[in-house]
Amino acid sequence: MFTITKEVYFCYGHRLMNHGGKCRHLHGHSVKAAISITRENLNNQSMVCDFSDVKECVENYVNSYLDHNFLLHKDDPIIPALIQNNERFLALDEHPTAEVLSKMIFNHLKESDFHVTKVELWETASASASYSE
Repeated sequence: MFTITKEVYFCYGHRLMNHGGKCRHLHGHSVKAAISITRENLNNQSMVCDFSDVKECVENYVNSYLDHNFLLHKDDPIIPALIQNNERFLALDEHPTAEVLSKMIFNHLKESDFHVTKVELWETASASASYSE
């Protein structure tokens, strides 16, 4: 089995409305996402796939939906104020945790026909969450 991992970096703001600690307040993260792609056999270039193909796929998705965006639960009461002030945001059905964002990126790669095995999102240098199937 062969595995490659490509890292991409982006920033986002969010809050976890029902969190008991300081994460319930509006705040942001500068994150690293590590994307692992696995294949049993290498392609005709002796690669799992080209790192640049993974980067392009992830960055297109991240730039459209996550990077420099405010990620909120769809029931967050701040949403009307953001709409009124023409601010960018993305309302999610789930709370915008690192776990949920990892799954979102994973699903996009899977739908784009990459053999993704894991997406790990680092919110800080010492804290990460991942999604795999």
